[in-house]
Amino acid sequence: MRGPLLLAVLLLVCAAAPAAAAPREVPRGWLGTVVDGPLTGPSADAFGGEWDLMAARGVESVRAAVFWDEAQPFATAADVPPEAAARFRDAGGVPTDFTRTDAVVAAAAARGMSVLPVLQRSPAWAARRRGDPASPPADPATFAAFAAALVQRYGPGGSFWAERPELPRVPARDWQIWNEPNLPGFWSTQPFARSYLRLLRAARAAIRAADPGARVILAGLPNYSWRALRAIYRAGGRGAFDAVALHPFTGPPRFVMKLIRLARVEMARSGDRHLPVWVTELSWPASAGKRPRPGGFEVTDAGQAARLGEALRRLRDARVRLGIERVYWYTWLSTEKGPGAFDWAGLRRVRGARVASAPALDVYGRWARRLEGCAKVPGDARRCR
Repeated sequence: MRGPLLLAVLLLVCAAAPAAAAPREVPRGWLGTVVDGPLTGPSADAFGGEWDLMAARGVESVRAAVFWDEAQPFATAADVPPEAAARFRDAGGVPTDFTRTDAVVAAAAARGMSVLPVLQRSPAWAARRRGDPASPPADPATFAAFAAALVQRYGPGGSFWAERPELPRVPARDWQIWNEPNLPGFWSTQPFARSYLRLLRAARAAIRAADPGARVILAGLPNYSWRALRAIYRAGGRGAFDAVALHPFTGPPRFVMKLIRLARVEMARSGDRHLPVWVTELSWPASAGKRPRPGGFEVTDAGQAARLGEALRRLRDARVRLGIERVYWYTWLSTEKGPGAFDWAGLRRVRGARVASAPALDVYGRWARRLEGCAKVPGDARRCR
């Protein structure tokens, strides 16, 4: 009887034990999401629970805009209205409001997520053309000083971590400079390459002076991204950045891979074969039939979920071969209203007074669990290595 009894005991133990985590397939932080819109705006406090859901669904890194015009709207302390003065602190002689970025960094750090800040948008006092929301700065040095102030706040040894000792330290070590400068809606000086490179080189020098181990990520390039990258290299861009970033908005997921391969061709021609590629915005907005002027890559909710799954499979399979170091879905939370297709891009969507999950959220979560070495555990949302 001892043999059958022992076997029964072993079977009970195995049944009660949690499922073992599968081996991690990607480095930590490889799969992330963009946080913007209602998650970072004036009503962000109402959506605080979204951060816990992000962590539960496997988000390990977030990409967040840092709007220069919001952080430094005034050139001098004398320009700050008295009623707003409490929000600002001196950063290299410029009054700076870190409130919005503090909130994002704190929420991410509390859950072990890294943050990729995206520095963009000139304040009126620093713009080449006042009144132009897409104007480059008149003097790249002013932008570089802002970048240095951010490193001194959120980088290793930054003042933010000294002020918030209760938080795990997850300093920002990667910094993306601007967003989609090959589009006139983001960088009104076109052709863009030479003027953007002046900004990029100044920012990289300031960031590396403040943190020698920091990396500077090229602005995400959409549309004919390989041509924009070629223009950057022809303008002398080699050595000005530590990773190439792409926004491969397209139809079938196989074209995402084609755009990465085309970028790799340009990188190899210019001697940058060794640099990684970051996909800093990957998306298919589920806005089909909801906008009067379609952009050509809108899908249904079911189509969004299917394309996300196929894209993650293809990106995972090509990760080592094509040197794909990060992938960020655009976006976590959107509003389902307004004229833009990307209002329907969120894995979570604001619908009136409630927030609903898109079908793509389950796809994202399943892939995150697989890629990050997670296993379902009875009574828990997830357990990872």
